[in-house]
Amino acid sequence: QVQLQESGPGLLKPSQTLILTCTVSGGSITTSGYDWIWIRQPPGKGMEWMGVIRYDGNTNYSPSLKSRTSISRDTSRNHFSLQLTSVTPEDTAVYYCARHKGYCPTTGCFDMDYWGKGTLVTVSS
Repeated sequence: QVQLQESGPGLLKPSQTLILTCTVSGGSITTSGYDWIWIRQPPGKGMEWMGVIRYDGNTNYSPSLKSRTSISRDTSRNHFSLQLTSVTPEDTAVYYCARHKGYCPTTGCFDMDYWGKGTLVTVSS
């Protein structure tokens, strides 16, 4: 059973950098055929796909967030991380990490087979 767990700060001030980590157990992030996703849901709004890091380390990002987003990984710890710079209150959301079986299109994907529980990030002065 694959499990994903998000961790990171719950509260940031505007202009700060958000860093979240997704720790994976029950499966390796380097296993061929699986992509690893960051996705978020602002209060009262729908899911927003943020980006993907593939089993081979390649990444793709949502065009609307690309200038502020970076996804990296630590294969020795079997985790991957999201960095979002220059946050504003509009970045307040529940952030999820998830696994996608097969290739996640560069335009985004929402049909993940495993999800973390999500972590609420609030941006406020």
